Amino acid sequence: MSDAGFSQVTIVGLGLLGGSIGHAVQSYLPGTTVVGYDADPEVRTAARALNLAHRIADTAQDAATGSDLVIFCVPVGAMAAAARAIAPGLSKDALVSDVGSSKATVAAALAEALPGHHIIPAHPVAGTERSGPDSGFATLFRNRWCIVTPPADADPALVQRLVAFWEALGARIDTMDADHHDKVLAVTSHLPHLIAYTIVGTASDLEQVTQSEVIKYSAGGFRDFTRIAASDPTMWRDVFLTNRDAVLEMLQRFTEDLTELQKAIRKGDGETLFDHFTHTRAIRRGIIEMGQDDARPDFGRSDHQGQG
Repeated sequence: MSDAGFSQVTIVGLGLLGGSIGHAVQSYLPGTTVVGYDADPEVRTAARALNLAHRIADTAQDAATGSDLVIFCVPVGAMAAAARAIAPGLSKDALVSDVGSSKATVAAALAEALPGHHIIPAHPVAGTERSGPDSGFATLFRNRWCIVTPPADADPALVQRLVAFWEALGARIDTMDADHHDKVLAVTSHLPHLIAYTIVGTASDLEQVTQSEVIKYSAGGFRDFTRIAASDPTMWRDVFLTNRDAVLEMLQRFTEDLTELQKAIRKGDGETLFDHFTHTRAIRRGIIEMGQDDARPDFGRSDHQGQG
């Protein structure tokens, strides 16, 4: 058994996050056996070639058999179906978790699909714009936050085992209830993605600006928006649908703030604009000081960096 307390971990869904967990467990928890499964046979074939796990199972039931930790790394809208598929092979003593970007609806879906099982959702706040089995890498979670959202009746010992697992992969841990997580992520991740998709779409729709000009003259801000907007469309469709209430609340707040800035620009109110930009600049400095990004002009990003 590994230092994190799990002898066999099953990863369901072998894209960026699932593949990265597979690589990370093999690198940092050598005493743990990793079993991988993906519903797509082509992904399973690729996963075997990439050594994403010690063994790639061909059925969901077989993947879960013998594991004491099962982590769902599928789009949040697919969690319930994935859980039902592995249920026949899942031990009653196994801990079930996930990596979804919305938590309240995922927790409810897993609880309904797997009644009587130990379910403790989690969200590693890490990612890149890349997707697919070849996008994973072992260091994805190093110095990134993983938010654990245990239900009120969760066994504290199991919560600690899950925390120890993610710490072993290099993550920093915070815990909060699922509803609070969804509100926090709505403003820090979900709304920025929605804005990015919208801005890139607006630029491409402008009749006065050609696509070649959008690409050629992309300044730092727009370039970073395009990076965010390159994220997996299935995942983000499901995130917005499953975290709808929190996203709509934050979108309304953002719209109101944007309207105030629009008024300041129209009135030539430079003081309001300056004060607002000064305040938000301080927040950016705080993000850098906490080690969540880099002050370099290219945002410190390479192919293996970014937040999702």
